[in-house]
Amino acid sequence: MHKYPEEILKKFWGFSNFRGSQKKVIDAVLNQQDVLALMPTGGGKSLCFQVPALAQDGLCIVVSPLIALIHDQISNLKQRGIKAMALTGGIPFDELITLLDNCLYGGYKFVYLSPERLQQEMVQDKIRQMNVNLIAIDEAHCISQWGHDFRPAYLECAKLRELLPETPIIALTATATNRVATDIIDNLVFNEPLIVKDSFSRPNIAFGVITCEDKHYRLKQRFEKSDQSGIVYVRTRRMTQDIARFLNSNGCKADFFHGGIAKKEKQEKLKLWLTDQVQVMVATNAFGMGVDKPNVRTVVHFQIPDCLENYYQEAGRAGRDGSPAKAVLLTNNFDVAQMRQQFLGALPDAAFLKKVYNKLNNYFQISIGESTDEIFQFPFKDFIAAYRLNSFLTYNALRVLDQYSVIALSESFFKKIEIQFIVSQNSIFDYLDKNSGSAPMIQTILRTYGGIFDFETKIDPSLIARKTKVSEKRIFDLLKKLKKDEIIDYKSKKTDLEITFLVPRDDERTINVFAKQVEERNQIKVAKVDQMLGYLHTDTVCRSKQILSYFGEKKVQACGICDVCRKRHQKKAVDFQSISSEILAILRKKSRTSRVLIKILDHSEAHILKTIQRMLEDGQIKVNTMNEYEIR
Repeated sequence: MHKYPEEILKKFWGFSNFRGSQKKVIDAVLNQQDVLALMPTGGGKSLCFQVPALAQDGLCIVVSPLIALIHDQISNLKQRGIKAMALTGGIPFDELITLLDNCLYGGYKFVYLSPERLQQEMVQDKIRQMNVNLIAIDEAHCISQWGHDFRPAYLECAKLRELLPETPIIALTATATNRVATDIIDNLVFNEPLIVKDSFSRPNIAFGVITCEDKHYRLKQRFEKSDQSGIVYVRTRRMTQDIARFLNSNGCKADFFHGGIAKKEKQEKLKLWLTDQVQVMVATNAFGMGVDKPNVRTVVHFQIPDCLENYYQEAGRAGRDGSPAKAVLLTNNFDVAQMRQQFLGALPDAAFLKKVYNKLNNYFQISIGESTDEIFQFPFKDFIAAYRLNSFLTYNALRVLDQYSVIALSESFFKKIEIQFIVSQNSIFDYLDKNSGSAPMIQTILRTYGGIFDFETKIDPSLIARKTKVSEKRIFDLLKKLKKDEIIDYKSKKTDLEITFLVPRDDERTINVFAKQVEERNQIKVAKVDQMLGYLHTDTVCRSKQILSYFGEKKVQACGICDVCRKRHQKKAVDFQSISSEILAILRKKSRTSRVLIKILDHSEAHILKTIQRMLEDGQIKVNTMNEYEIR
C-alpha cells in the first residue's frame, strides 16, 4: 500500500504534480469527507477517486451509467497493473456469484457497477461484506431529473449510503447547473460535504457559430489549411461515413466511428487517430468519453446538439493540453428546423412507450409475468419493419425504457451465429475420421451445445475458439466448410443492439409507474432545446460567457477570442476601397470565384462579400458563365 498520493500518481500515471483541485479533493476523501467535484471535461476527475482508493486498504466501488466508459476505465487500470472488474447487466447468475466472491477475496481495488445492479439483494448483501474504502458516483448529473441525462436507476445510488454508512462518497460530473448540484447532494444524503467547483472555463478554446448554406465547403475549408488533429460530431452513423468520405476525397485523412462498429475495429481506428495517423475522426456523440488525446486542435459540430451540456462536453475535448484550440458549430435555417423536429417531434409519450414495450415483449416471445436474464441480440430494422414503427421515435422510446431500467440497451457489434447438424451422429463419426484436423473443434461444439441435432442453436464462436485454443477465424472457416459439406445449416446475422429485460413483463403497470415523470422530462427537453438555440442565435454576448452563465458562473469576463468577441474588436471603419483595389489586382490576372477570393485575401468574409456587391453595383466587375468574377 502506498501512503502518499504523490507517490501513487508518479508510480501509476507518471505525473509529478496534481492539477487544479485534484489534491484538495483527494485529501478530503482520505479524511473520510463526502465530496461533490464539479470539474470541466479533461479536468482529471477519475484520478480524484482512483488515487485515494489506491492509497488505502480495501476497494473502491464506482457507479457509472455507460458500459463502454466502464470498460475503457477498467482497461486503462489493468494496463497500469491495477486489478479492476465490472458488474454490469447481462452477467449470468452463477458468474455473478463468482465475481462477487472475487470482490471479497481476490485483491481487487476497483469494482465498477451499473446502477441497476444496486437493486439486487444479493449484490447488496455482498457489498455489506466488502472492505470498501470509497464510493465514487461518476457522471453524477444522471441522478438529477433536471440534468440532461437523468437516469432514474441512479437514485439507487443512495442505497450505498445505507449499506456502507461510514464510507465516504465522492460524486463527480463535468456538466451540472446549480440546481443539478443541489439535487446530487440531497439524493446522496451527503453529510457536510466538500463542494469543489473548478471553473468550467476553457480560456484556450475559441468558440464560434458559423451560419452557412454549404456546410461541406466550410468543413473542407476548416481542415485543408492544417494537418492538426480534429473531431467532427454528427448525429447519425451513416453521416459519419459520408463526412469521412468527403474529407478523404478532399485531401484530409479522416475516419469514422460509431456504436455499430466491431470492438476490434474500434480499437484499430482509435489507435490510428491517437497516433495522428488519421487527422480527423468523424463520430457520433459518445466518441471521446474516457479518451485522453490532449492535442485535438479543432472540434466541429456539423449538426446542432440537443442541449448545452452535451455541446460543451463534446467541444471541451479540444485543447486539453492548454494550447489554442477551436470549437465550431456549423448551422443554417434548415438545421434549426430539422433539430426541432428530431429532438422535439420524436419525444415518446407514455402511450407510445406502452406500445413499444408491448411489441418488444411480443417480438421476443416473453409472456405476461415472465422474467428472463437472457441477453437478446436485437435487429432494430427488422423490429420496426415488423410493427411499422417510426424508427427515430422508437429508438428514443428504447432509450427511455433503458433510462427507467425497464430494459438494458447496449450498442455493440455482434454476429449472431445459429447452426444445426443435419446429418446423423454416425455420419459425424465418419466425417471426423476423414477430417481429423477439425475433429477437436467439432467435438467441442457438440459437447458445449445440447440439442444441436434437433433445432437451430445459437453458438458463440469466441467461446469455442478459447476452448480449443485456436483463432476465431479458424472457427468461422470451419463453419463455412461444414455448411459446404452439407453437415450443418449455418446462419449468420449482423446486429448492433443488445437488449436485456430487467423486470418481469407487466405491460400497463411497468410504464404507469413513471409515466408522469416522462411527461415532465419531455418538458425539460423542450426547454433545453430552446436554450441551445438561444446560444446559436445570440451574437451579442461572448460565447464562453453564455455557456458559463448557464452553468451558474457569475462575473465571467469576455473571452476575447470567440466569434462574438472578435467581431466586436474589429475596426468599425472598413477600408472598402483598399479591399476593392486588392480584388481588382487579382482579377486582372485571372477570373476568380468568391470562395477563392475569400481564401486569398486577408480580410473577413463579410467585408469581402460586401465589397464584391458594391463593385458589381458600380459596374467595376461582372459574373461570367462559370460563376467567376472578372473585370468589365
